[in-house]
Parts: sequence; C-alpha cells; structure tokens
Amino acid sequence: MPGLDHLVVVGASAAGLSAAEALRREGFTGTLTLIGEETHAPYDRPPLSKQLLTGDRQPPDIALRDDAAIEGLGLELRSGCRATGLDTDARTVALADGDRVRYDGLIIATGLRPRHLPFGHDLAGMHVLRTLDDALALRAELAAGPRVVVLGAGFLGSEIAASARELGADVTLVDAEPAPLIRQFGAEVADLVAASHRDHGVRMRMGRKVSDIEGADGRVTAVVLDDGTRLAADVVVVAIGSVPAVDWLAGSGVPVGDGVLCDEYCRAAPGVYAAGDVANWPHPGLGARVRFEQRTNAGEQAMAAARNLLAESGQETPYAPTPFGWTDHYDSKIQIHGWCPIGARTEIVAGDPRERKFVALYRIGDRVVGALGWNSARTLREYRGRVIAPGNADAHGG
Repeated sequence: MPGLDHLVVVGASAAGLSAAEALRREGFTGTLTLIGEETHAPYDRPPLSKQLLTGDRQPPDIALRDDAAIEGLGLELRSGCRATGLDTDARTVALADGDRVRYDGLIIATGLRPRHLPFGHDLAGMHVLRTLDDALALRAELAAGPRVVVLGAGFLGSEIAASARELGADVTLVDAEPAPLIRQFGAEVADLVAASHRDHGVRMRMGRKVSDIEGADGRVTAVVLDDGTRLAADVVVVAIGSVPAVDWLAGSGVPVGDGVLCDEYCRAAPGVYAAGDVANWPHPGLGARVRFEQRTNAGEQAMAAARNLLAESGQETPYAPTPFGWTDHYDSKIQIHGWCPIGARTEIVAGDPRERKFVALYRIGDRVVGALGWNSARTLREYRGRVIAPGNADAHGG
C-alpha cells in the first residue's frame, strides 16, 4: 500500500464505521481518522423509527460497537465535527471548527439529510427523524398519546406510524401515492400494508398532498391537505424522503448529483471513494446508476470501497450487489431481495397473504428480479438465489 499513510473516513454511522473496520482488516496499519458530525458514538439507524421510538431499546442498545471495539481499531474518532469542505488538490478535509485534516485516501460516508416542507418547521411539534436526538425528541412527545400526522408513507413514515400507534397515539398517515410502500413493494403488497395499518387503527389519506401547516402560539395545530381537508395535529412527522449529504463537497471537484457520483469501483476522484446512502454508482448488472438507501448496502459497500482504495492499480473489483432491505410493522417483518421495478408481475409462491405469511416473486418476463417475504424469513432464503438484475430498470433503492 505505497503512499497511503493517512486514511480518512467522513461519516461515522454504519457505512463509515464499516469502512474503518475493513481498512484495518485488509491490513492498513497507518493513521486512520473517522470524522462524525454527531456527538454520539456510532449507532445503528434502523431501530430509531422502531424499537428506540417505542422504548423497547435505549440509546446504549443501538451502539454499533462497544468502546473497547472502537479503541481496538486504533483510530482517531473526531465526534461532533462537521465536514465543511474538501480540497482534492491539497488532499485536506475542512471541519467546522476550522481544523483541516490531511489524507492520502478518503472514503465519503456522510449519508443523508431529511427533506423538509417549505413551511411549518419553525413550529413546536414538527419533527423529522434522522438522528438519535431526533428520535428521542419525538419519543418524548409521543408519550402523551397525542394526535399525530405522519407525512410520507415510505419505509420511514410507515414505521413511524406503526410505532406511534403502538404507543397509543391517534395516527393519520398521509401520502401522495395511492398506497403505503407502493413504490417499494408494488400494488399487491402495498394493499396488504395499508390493510395492516387500518387493522391497527391508523387512518390513511392516500393520494393527497400537504398544502399548509397551521399553528397557534408557536405550536403546530393542523395539517391542511390539497383537497381542503384539515387534520388536527399535536405532532407532525415529516418523512417525505431524504437527500444525499453532499453540500460540503461544493467546489471540491468531486462529481455530485443524486449523491457522490462514483465509478463501478466506488471511486469518485483520485484517492476518493464513497459508500452507503450517499454513493451513486453504475451497477454492472443493471446498466444504470443506482443509489441504495439500505442498511445492508451501507456495510457491504463500505467494505468494497475500502478494498478498492487499498488495491493495487488494476486490481479493483466492481461493486455489483443484489440489494436486501427490510421493514417492521406491528407484528410483521417484510424482507426483500433484489428489485421491484415498475411493471414487475407479482407471483405468490409460498404461504398465504391472508394469513400475513407468504413469499412473493417479482418477475419481468421470465426473469425473477425480486423476492419478498412477509413473516417468512426462512422460506425466503430458498428463493433469494433466483434473483437476477432486471437490466436497465429503474432500481433506485428504497
């Protein structure tokens, strides 16, 4: 590994920590710096909208590693340090405290920032959920059993709605799509998700957009929809998607668009790689660029980026994963290998959807491009090996 004495990873969540661990595991013995914007030690994000929000887990329970494991990596952990700029000529990362950190190789793992509405976020009771502090603030408000409106019925919004309902809140779920998770799972499974929410007392306003947020005395009081419906609310959670955290890369020369634009080796510029939610790369099996917002991908891509950063020229390996994601609602765990592109045909191959225990395959022509299991993890494993990339389909990860 000639010329690599100091490696830097920006982003101290799952992808960033996995990259640091992989660098050590692959034999890098030089100086290693892990920079994280949050003051907390690296933690896992999926429980934030589920077990952490409901109180089934506490902050120490979602730590990715204990103190001894992190110390064993022999790295400099710069917590509470926000990266504000990158100079690829000087090979330095600028931090908000004015410091500059030199690097020989860099992995960007800064993840996402939540989208906001163009109005209403100055009111108390308005929430987004991305960080541990966000989750704890929302959990504190849910304890009073308030009237909650969740805006967005994707993975995050659906999970928050389910968690809030489990805590006894009065919950309404709003989305412009006709059913929750329809873009991720297709219409047939999305209808079952909607039925599950209804069975647990969640009201849904599908096919509707938000036109206004009302407040009084500095606190949110209602959500107004585009058809004039007024939903009284004590708490509003905005879960309308996220954007890659690439603002700090402006003027750096690192190409950005929908994330950090990498090649098939996760390389964005000489000595600069990206991994996790922020990375956008051409998937060799798809013939299209993708960006996966999935916990499993965060770890796998971080390891791939680390290996390619350390590899000799010409020895890099293209990153071509089959995606895997999951979501939990009430007593249901839904897992998916592969893709559910628009136009895919859904085929139930095991179990019974009426019993909320089944496996479904997604097909494009005669190709299996995805496999989904609802409370069927063991049976799903029998089908995951049949999944192949759908070719130039829209595979933007969920």
